[in-house]
Amino acid sequence: MVTLKTRTVLTGLQKKGFVQAEGNHTFLIFCMKGKKTSVRTKVSHGGGEIDDYLINKMSMQLKLEKKQFLDLVNCPLSLSGYLQELKAQGYHFQE
Repeated sequence: MVTLKTRTVLTGLQKKGFVQAEGNHTFLIFCMKGKKTSVRTKVSHGGGEIDDYLINKMSMQLKLEKKQFLDLVNCPLSLSGYLQELKAQGYHFQE
């Protein structure tokens, strides 16, 4: 079972082009060239850690397998690698 610090997830995703938006939860929206895309996820305000169940949910929301999500957050998966994965699934963004 894997857990991640919420701060680690927020920082890792923001480095890859996700923009933080606040509401009842913290939303992370993937942006390309300043434009929001349909790829997004959310993190609860109250939690200091994200458990395995939520990691699985977030990875699905970001169109990734769990290992790919962990790589995206921890930086082995680059922005260009993430874009290639999205393109392979039919998402097309202008770089």
